[in-house]
Amino acid sequence: MEEKETKKVIGLMSGTSCDSIDAGLCEVNPDMSVKLIQGINYSYPEHIRTKLFAAFRGDISIKELCQLNFAVGKCFANAANLLIEEFGKPDLISSHGQTVYHYPYDEKLDNISLKSTLQIGDSSVIAKSTGCAVISNFREADIALGGQGAPLVCFADEKWFKNSLVQNIGGISNVTVISDDCETFGFDTGCGNIMIDYCTQKFFGQKYDKDGEISASGNICESWLDCLLQDEYYFLEPPKTTGREYFSYKYIENILKTAPAEPADIITTLTALSAKTIAQAYERFVYPYVHTDTVIIGGGGAYNKTMMKFLRSYLPRRIELKTHEDYGISNNFKEVMAFALLGYCSYYGIPDNIPSCTGAKKRTVLGKITC
Repeated sequence: MEEKETKKVIGLMSGTSCDSIDAGLCEVNPDMSVKLIQGINYSYPEHIRTKLFAAFRGDISIKELCQLNFAVGKCFANAANLLIEEFGKPDLISSHGQTVYHYPYDEKLDNISLKSTLQIGDSSVIAKSTGCAVISNFREADIALGGQGAPLVCFADEKWFKNSLVQNIGGISNVTVISDDCETFGFDTGCGNIMIDYCTQKFFGQKYDKDGEISASGNICESWLDCLLQDEYYFLEPPKTTGREYFSYKYIENILKTAPAEPADIITTLTALSAKTIAQAYERFVYPYVHTDTVIIGGGGAYNKTMMKFLRSYLPRRIELKTHEDYGISNNFKEVMAFALLGYCSYYGIPDNIPSCTGAKKRTVLGKITC
């Protein structure tokens, strides 16, 4: 195996919320530490983003999906090139891509598993547009080994944190449990911002609830919240993962049939739902096996003051609530840094999934290299 050296890696990420392409130039070291040199949020062109949401709904043709794969690749390349223009070419680019469908279920057709995932943003387009080697398609190898292809950030969490629950609140919320009491494990706790964003756009014409200002103005509808908390996903045992395919626009429109009349109350209750499902997930699946006094929050939810207030009220008082910023890691660019690390490990042939988090049969090297 080639001796490991410090590498400059551009991480590229667009998550479930699809609010922007996060791009970060990172310095990745042989000890698995990662330093963010510069991060940017690159907005999708309006019509590309609109087309992506049509893809999420299943409202585009195969032709349009084919075109979108290359168009999103060009958008990812444009984001990377902004960093390259300022800092020069990195050693490699690590691209998560844009998930358009994730199906981690054991359905079969002619006795062949249909468990699958699809991230678009063609790696050849990125490589040829930037002149850099690209590592992409990280989830596929884990699924090929029977895993769910998520959560993958657990690998970075295990390297960077000790004895804590590391909670990301993006479109979907996921936790990594790192403890001396057991092997590292992780799972998606449920919806994060995805339903909040949808309803904020629907009722207020805004992409998201900035700083939790709208949710701070409303009240929790406890009866509706109790109803939403009965969803079967929250009771499934880990390993488990979810996404926009489950918490779809049809799902959201269906629950809105019994929502309170005041739009602000809807946003407030959905924010409480995200916070409470996190707390309940800990009660059901973490606290019985692990003693921890620290929860570290990252992702967009860390900036939502109402979300953080609700989390504080739902978690036991002994729990110290921190954010990634307390550890010198950007809340906004943590996942970019994590995928920079995954790309680095894949480059060196280091297995970078964690089967206790994804359910895969064994550890494996993730990703594909495109030059």
